[in-house]
Amino acid sequence: MNLAALLEIVLRFRDERDWRQFHTLKNLAAAVSIETSELQELLLWKTDAEALDFVQSMKGKRRLEEEIADVLIYMFLLSFEAGIDLGVAVQRKLAANAKKYPVQLAKGNALKYSELRSLGLEHGDSSQAKDPASPLHEQFSLFPGGVSPVQ
Repeated sequence: MNLAALLEIVLRFRDERDWRQFHTLKNLAAAVSIETSELQELLLWKTDAEALDFVQSMKGKRRLEEEIADVLIYMFLLSFEAGIDLGVAVQRKLAANAKKYPVQLAKGNALKYSELRSLGLEHGDSSQAKDPASPLHEQFSLFPGGVSPVQ
């Protein structure tokens, strides 16, 4: 299923319940934060091994799935209300990150881009960054044809 079809399902669910009236930008941003906290809570205080065991259990995987879905649903609603095309936003962010974290410098290490820069390693090949105006944009666009609910 593509992002646009998924967004349509989320919006239909919301609209059938007349919940858009409650979905202000502020409330949706708070909902994302709250649901993300609930996701975090599932793994809180667990070691990496315990977290892996939790996710590999049927019950744990289902709980994690539910919380991830809640976060994604609210992200869809927030981006829609703000007129942000998630597909384009992700592509733009990845392109920016490709410039900050060129593969030859960032591969295999967890240094933040500012730390790479402080080491004098900021000049990397960013040719791997994808152009948001590329044909790939249309494939991942939530607003086919560039039509956004907010102009």
